[in-house]
This record gives sequence, C-alpha cells and structure tokens, in this order.
Amino acid sequence: MDFSLSPEIIALRDKTREFIADQIIPLENDERKSHHGPSEELRRELVGRARAVGLLTPHASKEMGGLGLSHIAKAAVFEEAGYSWLGPTALNIHAPDEGNIHLMEEVATVEQKERWLRPQVAGETRSCFAMTEPSPGAGADPSMLATTAVRDGDDYLINGVKWFITGADGADYIIIMARMEDGSATMFLSDMDRPGITLERNMDAMDACFTGGHGVLRFENLRVPASDVLGEIGKGFRYAQVRLAPARLTHCMRWLGQARRAHDIALNYVSRRHAFGKPLAEHEGVGFMLADNDIDLQTSRLHIWHTAWLLDQGEKCNYESSRAKVACSEAEWRVVDRCVQMLGGQGVTAESPVMRIFTDMRAFRVYDGPSEVHRWSMARKLVHAAGKTSS
Repeated sequence: MDFSLSPEIIALRDKTREFIADQIIPLENDERKSHHGPSEELRRELVGRARAVGLLTPHASKEMGGLGLSHIAKAAVFEEAGYSWLGPTALNIHAPDEGNIHLMEEVATVEQKERWLRPQVAGETRSCFAMTEPSPGAGADPSMLATTAVRDGDDYLINGVKWFITGADGADYIIIMARMEDGSATMFLSDMDRPGITLERNMDAMDACFTGGHGVLRFENLRVPASDVLGEIGKGFRYAQVRLAPARLTHCMRWLGQARRAHDIALNYVSRRHAFGKPLAEHEGVGFMLADNDIDLQTSRLHIWHTAWLLDQGEKCNYESSRAKVACSEAEWRVVDRCVQMLGGQGVTAESPVMRIFTDMRAFRVYDGPSEVHRWSMARKLVHAAGKTSS
C-alpha cells in the first residue's frame, strides 16, 4: 500500500489548511449560531467563502459540480477542514449532507439528482436522513424500523416518528427510511415543506456543530409519489450500507482534525506554562500524555488511510469501516480528554476551544453506531470466518 500523496493532493491539502486558518477559524465566535449549530445565514457565508476559493463540496463528482476526490484525497482534505468545527460546514462536507450526497450519487435517478442533488452540491440547500426512531423503533438495530409506507394508488403514505435527525430544522429535503407491508425497507425522498411532515422539537444535545441541530420529526400520512422512491423498493437496508460505510470513515477524518487542533493547543500551553520550577511539558506525567496523543493521532490516521485505500480499490469495507470507526472515535476522544487534563482550568472553560471540542466530540462514539455495536458486529464476522476456515 502506497500512502504517499500526489503533488496535487498535497497542494489541495495545504490550500484547505490555509483557508481554514485564515477565513474560518476567525468566525468561530460569530454570534450567528446557537446551541443547535450555525445559523443558515452563517452557513451561507461559510459556503460562499469556500466556493470563492474552489473548495466547495470537494467529494462530489465533477459532473455534479464537485472536485471528484478519491477517498485518500478526502482523508487529507477532510482532516484539514475538521481543524475548525465550522470547517466541514464551510466545505459542505458535514454530516448528514456528506453521506447523503454520496448516497444520491450512487442511487438516485437522473431526474432526482437534478432536482435535489445538484443544488445541494452547489451549497444552496441542505438535507437530512431519517432512520433513527424512539423506542421501540429503530436505533442501533435498524431491523426494528417502525415507520411505515403503504401504497395508495401512485403514491405511498408514510407514517411514523423519527428522532435525533441531524439537520432537520431548515433542511430542504429528506431521505426517509420506512418499512413496507412485506417487512422490507425502502428509502423515500421528500421536500421538507410537504404536508404531513412536522418538526416537533429540536433536542438539546452535547454537540453544537451541526446546522439545524437534531430534530424530532413526525410523519402523518405524508404522501410521496412513487417517482420519489430512492433506488428500488425493498432495498433500503442495502442502501443504508452504501451510505454508512464511507460516512463512518469521513466522521473519523473530520474529527481527527479537531483532535489535532486540541493537541496543538495543549502542546503550546504546556510548553509555556510553568509549575514547580519548569514548563509543564517537562514533567513526566504531562510528557507521557503528549506522547500518547501523538500515538493515538497517528494510529487514527493510519486506520483512516488504510480503509480509504481499500475503498479506492473498490472494496466494500463494511468490516474495515467499523474497525476504523471504533479505533478512531475512541483514540481521538482520548486525545481530547488528555488535552483537557493538560490545560487544567483552561480546559474546562470556554477560554479555550478545547472545551468546545470536548463536548462536540463525545457524541462521536455514538454516531453511526456506538462502539459496542460495531465490536459485536465485528466479532460475529470473525467467528463466522473462523468457522468457515475450520470446516
């Protein structure tokens, strides 16, 4: 495996790094945000700045208006974008839009792409993805899907409740996962302003980096034309894997940038701050934390690049993306947690960006499947493979 970057990728990485430092980090304290994320006004300004320098939606295909990056190139660029919690929003690579763009490129019809995808790639619209439901509906176990879709003439009527739907507030369109009468699952596309969709509330969450926050949605006889089915009837769970395997990895890429930012801040602080006659960095306990941070950052990067390389070879990588998701979410979380400890009082106040990174990142170990579910899934596959070998 050759993980060396081409001169073109290096130039794009460096361009992204400069853009984030010069134009995005200065906006982190902008008042146009709330606990539910950047406002639409701020989002449009961020997107406009990325568009002006040619960095908008780099993962989308060139045909749709993106840069058509490979997974390895995304690894380099997304990490740099993630150095600021506003960076993914600026480049239009934030969740859930990044994953939805990938899914739409793979599955949507030409007409659906022109209607919903092309404006999204241009940064003009946002989307959300509705699968998670309150108990006893789907969560970590998607087979418990409770939202239903029933055929009614040339349409489908959708009924159910979804929650923790990232970006729902202010989204222009939605991808809905619903159960069919035969028990299979199907994805449906809908504009968010259709009758039958109600945003009941936004949930207060630890993170504040996603435009639109996390909403609770109710569908009451939402009428969706058959032409707005995404892909084929009954293949919703298969399409969910098309979306989730790369999306888990891009989460790892973006949060790696945040973890690196926290480490840089902590390293600078402990190099200057003195206690007991010398800089904090010269105390063994602090030095060990710095070394462990470096190990976790590089280990995360290698997991990302290895899986990205496999994806670029055309591999499905569901197992590898689960492994990367667990390894990176936990390693990057350890990095930020150590940074809080090294910063002391500065780490638990808004005086430093590290507190914000800490509260945003904790949810990463839950998003796109908690670590325990991924471990359970991996173990099943390992045991199955061992059984095939022994037989």
